[in-house]
Amino acid sequence: MFTGLIQAVGQVEARQPRGGDLRIVIATGELSMHDVQVGESIAVSGVCLTVVEFDARRFVADVSNETLASTTLVELPVGAAVNLERSLLPTTRLGGHLVAGHVDGVGAVESIIDDGRSQRWRFNAPKKLLRYVAVKGSIAVDGVSLTVNTTDDGGFEVNLVPHTVLHTAFSKTGAGAMVNIEVDMVARYVERLVATREWA
Repeated sequence: MFTGLIQAVGQVEARQPRGGDLRIVIATGELSMHDVQVGESIAVSGVCLTVVEFDARRFVADVSNETLASTTLVELPVGAAVNLERSLLPTTRLGGHLVAGHVDGVGAVESIIDDGRSQRWRFNAPKKLLRYVAVKGSIAVDGVSLTVNTTDDGGFEVNLVPHTVLHTAFSKTGAGAMVNIEVDMVARYVERLVATREWA
């Protein structure tokens, strides 16, 4: 589990095809690796990956075909900036919202408009996901916990304060860029409970 509060911006260092899927090497930038263990999870632009190798400045993870099919990792080039967050501890402050690192779908940046010192970002998203997006609700975009300002049949809009832009890969993201989207997990469970009750 994660909080959606990005701890560092890293970079894709290598992509290595392995037996029909992919091994990826991530340079970790300022992310502390001093107590990382093989097998732990690190979110890479919102995608929960398992560490299989690491050193002080990078880690290696295997990416399954399922993950490649449902996230932006399938096309993320060497050199691309990525948001990084290590999994939370029981003592971690939950400053964002609960993020599983299980991407629900891929959307795109439609527009970026200055709004005072902040920016209004609009994203398109698959219609099957927009049913879970609510005004003032939480959403994770490339692993960043954000609050929804508006939503309609084609997408949703959020506000990014200067700190968020400066300390995430959004500082290197422009209109047209593809992004990973994870909806609030509470909405998914509520839908499942309602559907199960209808058939009970």
